[in-house]
Amino acid sequence: MPVSEDQARRLVDVLASELTSRSADVLRNDRYYRGKHPLNFASDEFQKYCADRYKGFSDNWVQPVADSPVERLTVTGIQAPGASKADAELWGVWQRNGLDADSQLGFLGAGNAARSFVLVWGDPDDDDTPCVTFEDASTAIVQYVPGSRRKRRAAMKMWQDGFSEFATLYLPDEVWKFERPLSSGEKKSPQMAEADEVVDGWTPREMDAEPNPQPNPMGVVPMVELPNRPLLAADPVSDISGVISMQDAINLLWALLFTGADFASLAQRIIIGAEVPKIPILDANGQKVGEKPIDLKKFVNDRILWLENPNAKVESWPAASLTAYTDIIEVAVGHIAAQTRTPQHYLVGKMANLSGDALIAAETGLVKRAEEKQLWFGQALREVFQLICLARGEDARGRELAAGTVLWRDPQSRNLAQLTDSLLKLKQVGFPFEWLAQRFGLTPTEVTTLMEMRTREADLDPVSAIMSRAAPGALEPGPTDTDPVDDGP
Repeated sequence: MPVSEDQARRLVDVLASELTSRSADVLRNDRYYRGKHPLNFASDEFQKYCADRYKGFSDNWVQPVADSPVERLTVTGIQAPGASKADAELWGVWQRNGLDADSQLGFLGAGNAARSFVLVWGDPDDDDTPCVTFEDASTAIVQYVPGSRRKRRAAMKMWQDGFSEFATLYLPDEVWKFERPLSSGEKKSPQMAEADEVVDGWTPREMDAEPNPQPNPMGVVPMVELPNRPLLAADPVSDISGVISMQDAINLLWALLFTGADFASLAQRIIIGAEVPKIPILDANGQKVGEKPIDLKKFVNDRILWLENPNAKVESWPAASLTAYTDIIEVAVGHIAAQTRTPQHYLVGKMANLSGDALIAAETGLVKRAEEKQLWFGQALREVFQLICLARGEDARGRELAAGTVLWRDPQSRNLAQLTDSLLKLKQVGFPFEWLAQRFGLTPTEVTTLMEMRTREADLDPVSAIMSRAAPGALEPGPTDTDPVDDGP
């Protein structure tokens, strides 16, 4: 249902306010992912003397926690229900939009910021290839129908350029485009700030020959949210928000370790029973008129000390052990690994001749974490492919793909020998070669090319093809119960 300009402007204001409130956590998580951590201090005294010394230091464990599942999330295609092959045409749209790479950015953004978004809109220069872009959680937002977590009511993308702020509001029937000047950042009274909002509020953007608002030919909100670890009655959860407090503790422990290394990592010597050495003060005639303590730095630099007092003693205390800090840091890293289901060898880097089974067991948590993301992201990507069809004017195809299957590369790591052995055993119980090729890790496009190559080889050398089918353990189907059998004369 179309809305008035005033209604659209008020909706943009509300969504912009919500987006601003979310952006604080999004930007904080982004800084931690990049290793830009503020050093939190255990005491005011430590901060006073050491704040500048360790400013900018971080031992960044947030990044591997965020990266580890994304490395195992690779979309390989979309398949309609009942179809025997992936949809090559829609996969071409995916690739022409550069989504092989951009999808990785979208998955990483969702893990860091708890959500990311995908926007689909038609391209006036290419009716067959709509524009598909992943959007960051700091610039995009979706409003849902009350009581639903899937039915979209509106969406907005907001960004800054120069001295202006822009917003595009997507509704099922129309699209509004607004702009407003950026605030100067000066502190003003609430009344003056409200007065500025009235004068410098959102106004429709000048679009030359393009109408504003313009109709939405797709008939639905063309933006989809990718939630990370969604909950029934709360916002989705970031992969790294729970790591930040432990990351702060680790950085502090390193600062304490460095301080201990600076002041107490070397054995210390103590002189007991002797006064501080002094040197005489002479007048112009060479007569002693006084004395002054000698600069002890000279003894440190020369590494020589004379003691004339026979009662003087030299004692020492040993260097401080720093392993207490490193042991606690290792425990903290272990806690991060357990809480985020990140394998220990991703963080600690210790591998001592692990067997293949032991490695698979160590990565079980990460594999399950990646599979959970495939489930939730896959549900959103089905809607994305549906929107692509709607932007192409293929409504029936879009409704069909809404129940389709997003194809992913296997998130589990296995060596080639184990994988080949398992595929041979699956073949022996009847699995078709084309399915096994996908299980091997080939994309649907690569599987199609492989099948064509096998057909050409069989045409060029039919005898070898027959012999290979007859060979024990060959990856070709043998006779089935429905094949005619020659019982002889």
